[in-house]
Amino acid sequence: MSGNVPASTRTLRVLTFLATQPGPVPMERIASAVGLPRSSTYHLLRAMIDEGFVVHLPEEKRYGLGVAAFEIGSAYLRHDPLERLARPLLVQLVHEVGQTAHLGVLHGRELVYLLKEQPPRPVTLVTDVGVRLPATLTASGRALLAELPPAQVRALFPDPESFVRRTDQGPQSLTQLRRLLADEKRQGFAVEDSFITPGVATVASAALDHSGHPVAAISVTFRTDTVPTTDRPHLAHKIHQAATALTRRLHG
Repeated sequence: MSGNVPASTRTLRVLTFLATQPGPVPMERIASAVGLPRSSTYHLLRAMIDEGFVVHLPEEKRYGLGVAAFEIGSAYLRHDPLERLARPLLVQLVHEVGQTAHLGVLHGRELVYLLKEQPPRPVTLVTDVGVRLPATLTASGRALLAELPPAQVRALFPDPESFVRRTDQGPQSLTQLRRLLADEKRQGFAVEDSFITPGVATVASAALDHSGHPVAAISVTFRTDTVPTTDRPHLAHKIHQAATALTRRLHG
């Protein structure tokens, strides 16, 4: 890279390179990939860390994408294209299961609801378009977190103060969260039962972009006394199908 390349171009090249990596990488790899001296790379990374676009993992001596980078990606997809692609799938899902369906995205440590589709006789819920809830307590939030690299999850929840409790349920440490995310990723969907509202449960599954990054989660919320435990695997299957359909739509 020549010396007269603008700093903005160098910054974008660092972000583009980090976005293609499966996880955080050493500074030497970044410097080599973007053609910068080590000292220049260090100063550029420090500036990007200060703005939240890069996170430094000192124990591993590696750098990865920060929360600000994910927020920008989510902000782009939160605009009209994502909602237009997802709405027909939510309408069909509500028709099939007879319960309220949502589309949600991560915003830092929170889950933000973008869409809500309801059956003819909906249940009153705290979840509505624009509402933000702690990602660790929502099925949608954890479905998305489960698809992030472990280092990014650790950057989002570095200490016990990062965790929120509403009903004395839900993970309260990184170890507990990681265990829960591993189980939910393995089964292909996340479940929240009374973490937000007693007697109300949610099942959610994530949709991914072309690089495998979680973009949004499709979920169904219901009163626990209206859906027998034996019916929930079928419900989870329907939600996973809808999320897979959204993934295909995102891929074009």
